[in-house]
Amino acid sequence: MRLTKTLRATVAAASLALAAVPASAADIAVIAGSIEDGFFNLIKKGVDDATLVVEANGGSVNYLRTANYDNFGPDLVNLINQAVAQGVDGIAIPIWVPEAQVPALQAAAEKGIKIMVFNSGLDVKEDVSGINYFGSDEFIAGEAGGRYMAEQGATKILCHIHTPGAVNHEARCAGVEKGGTEAGSEVVILRTPANLDGDITGLAEAIKSELIADESFDAVISLSASSADASTNAVQQIGAGDRVMVGAFDLSEAALNRIQAGTQKMAIDQLPYLQGFLATSMLAAHIDFGTELATDPVLTGPAIVDASNIDTALAGVSAGAR
Repeated sequence: MRLTKTLRATVAAASLALAAVPASAADIAVIAGSIEDGFFNLIKKGVDDATLVVEANGGSVNYLRTANYDNFGPDLVNLINQAVAQGVDGIAIPIWVPEAQVPALQAAAEKGIKIMVFNSGLDVKEDVSGINYFGSDEFIAGEAGGRYMAEQGATKILCHIHTPGAVNHEARCAGVEKGGTEAGSEVVILRTPANLDGDITGLAEAIKSELIADESFDAVISLSASSADASTNAVQQIGAGDRVMVGAFDLSEAALNRIQAGTQKMAIDQLPYLQGFLATSMLAAHIDFGTELATDPVLTGPAIVDASNIDTALAGVSAGAR
């Protein structure tokens, strides 16, 4: 119901944008994660669709991404400073590294730049004068995932963090730990070096070594669709497909095909398309027309995808929106 109301408000704002020309059209920057991370292609589709409304209104959208996750905090600050130097009216951004990003965003806000938070950073939204938050509550999502795997029979879950220190990923595994433990499972957290992100072979080897060293693990939860590729490879390479269930955050066509085939148990969807679309369109509408949603934050997840609803999810992936 909350999401339905949000979409109605979005449509109303879009209609207003097309019907009137504001005194000052919004020029905004949308800052996202690594160019090597396919998740942000889904964010970008939402941004691109919202950009049609922004441009029809005379504004512009600049989509900025980091090169990788090796120097994440400083790279994000550089993108914030780049957007400020370009004279943008607003910045839509996830907050993954608060100690680096918050001071830079506070400085931007002091210059009159409007801040919209999406995907990560709910806990520090007020610190940066954020207008709203569009995304999942990562702890709650993790809690749901841990509980789900325990209820499916997992007794010992390995939660794999591929970008240690990123607040959204740390919160996910903290939630998995709480949800799994409360439902009767033991949860162990594995942190691999950030420079292995995207290295499917390297991540698979790290996960495989944990599963070989402790055969009591009967479930793995990875925090991204690409990491799920690595987890599935690790499980298959040691012939543990019948013993170890694989779950993951976020969707990809490969992950959903595995769910359909029975080699992955579930995926936790946070609807990144809506995060990109709503953060971009609502930031522009706020700048152009002073609009604000009554719902704050706007949660786009979690939604668990498994064998029971896989067909609907696959249709969204084929359209590039899930």
